[in-house]
Amino acid sequence: MLKPLVLAVSLALLAPTAALAQAPASAAQAKAPPAWVARSNEYAQILLQAQAPFAPEQMSFLGVPGYDDQVADLGPDNGRRFREATARARAELQAKLATERDPNVRQDLEIMIRAADDAIEASEVNERLTRPWLDAGQTVFQGMQSLLSDQTQPERRALALKRLQRYVGLAEGSTPIATLARQRYEERRDPKLLQPTRIEVEQALDNLPSYLKGIRGLFAKYGIEGAEPALAALEKQLTEYAAWSKASVLPGARTRYALPPELYALQLKNFGIDIPPQQLIERARVGFMETRAAMQQLAPLVAKEKGLKETDYIAVIRALKQPQLKNDQIEPHYRNVVMPELERLIAQHRVVTVPNRPMQMRLGTEAESAAQPAPHFLPAPLVGNTGQQGTFVLPLGNPNAGAESAYDDFNFPAVAWTLTAHEGRPGHELQFTAMVERGVSLARTLFAFNSVNVEGWALYAEAEMVPYEPLDGQLFALQFRLMRAARAMLDPMLNLGLIDRDAAFEVLTEDVGLSKAMARQEIDRYTVNAPGQAGSYFYGYQRILALRMEAEIALGDRFDRKAFNDFLLDQGLLPPDLLAKAVREQFIPQQKAKK
Repeated sequence: MLKPLVLAVSLALLAPTAALAQAPASAAQAKAPPAWVARSNEYAQILLQAQAPFAPEQMSFLGVPGYDDQVADLGPDNGRRFREATARARAELQAKLATERDPNVRQDLEIMIRAADDAIEASEVNERLTRPWLDAGQTVFQGMQSLLSDQTQPERRALALKRLQRYVGLAEGSTPIATLARQRYEERRDPKLLQPTRIEVEQALDNLPSYLKGIRGLFAKYGIEGAEPALAALEKQLTEYAAWSKASVLPGARTRYALPPELYALQLKNFGIDIPPQQLIERARVGFMETRAAMQQLAPLVAKEKGLKETDYIAVIRALKQPQLKNDQIEPHYRNVVMPELERLIAQHRVVTVPNRPMQMRLGTEAESAAQPAPHFLPAPLVGNTGQQGTFVLPLGNPNAGAESAYDDFNFPAVAWTLTAHEGRPGHELQFTAMVERGVSLARTLFAFNSVNVEGWALYAEAEMVPYEPLDGQLFALQFRLMRAARAMLDPMLNLGLIDRDAAFEVLTEDVGLSKAMARQEIDRYTVNAPGQAGSYFYGYQRILALRMEAEIALGDRFDRKAFNDFLLDQGLLPPDLLAKAVREQFIPQQKAKK
């Protein structure tokens, strides 16, 4: 779950040169990319160089040289300047398309032109409808965390001080981010503009001490000397920004969470959901009912196996959450018990090809949990990677839930199976590793990126492993699938004003079985952090299942699941329509041609 800042750039997976873009994590494991990828990546530089200055922290995080000491452009007219730069790049790409003959490169050019169109539209609509308030503490923390990381080379981490100095206006030509953020908010005084929500402003104020502590901790951990003047300036500036936000922004913050229809439609589109929200709700309701029925069928079997008296699925779920693993037992259980067994099962049942090295996971820090209070995968650099690996990060709680901040959703043995399959292998860890090691073009990583094609794969990966997991693990896999159906139902209902937060909260706690802290995280996701994103898991999963069935029918006994799943990963982050086209025009004919 990431809150979009500059849409179409904020999760950038890109590189400034074709050679760097192809740099593998391991030369021994890397698949040599075809020649057309190099030409496609050269064209990708046109759009990349136009957009990267507006979100340099994301470029840096993913390994792009030249941006480690830079910060987001929040200067005057940044939206207009972004649109103009993107439009110039689009025109150049359209000229390249007119002369390009390779069908793969042409497809990539079409992807990038569409991405440019979407970015321009998103910028224009957001500027026209919303008043831009920034959680500056979270922005700076995430900007520093992306550079001060074990995944970043020491020589690059040394540039963190320059980035911090830019954030606080101590670098030549820079202005404090708190000043710029305040200016952008104050210059948009039209009372018709959509204000930030009261909850997001309150959370920003409450989380600021954790962010400041987390930033200091990062500089101390990596031994970056000379940072004290900039750290002191940051604390002063962000404290003043928080006081201004409390006095000037909070009183006018909105307490109604339904978005204007045009803005919510844009949100759905940018996350990859290409059906009307009412249709998504209908599909999700059916999925919810079917999954709940499957859970109720399985729960008595689990209860019998575990010696439980109650057989209702919610009662069984709550019983299996106890006893909880202690904090120092969580990572060893995931790492030493679940991860190796899942990999053995993947190989035994020929699910998909996995790297011959262990995956990484760790618990989240207090500041990380405040910024992103849900399990997530932290990718390694996709550019110039010299062996760094992505990491599955597991938070222990939701600081935004106040007194009821502790999770009981992830720290017990039965749930570790499906959570690891989603965030680890064969889910996100394998998905992002494949983009580095299989030579996928930038157009199919950066510019085709949306939440539907990323999260759809991860939920599909969960489903692939369910038949081989213990019965209690299967029950929690179904619970998480039920949560994804609930998301696809509740997110649009909240944003269309068809349900209130309290009623949605009750569905999540009483019908899905989530803790109050996790349910709060969910409601905040739908209404504050990323409206429209939550339905992408369910929708992306459905699209892959439909495509899988189509391939199975077309190939009959020639269908090879491992070959199909490997083919999907080889395509990068193609959106569902283009992925379906690739399966129909490439995978199915190739499989039919085999003897």
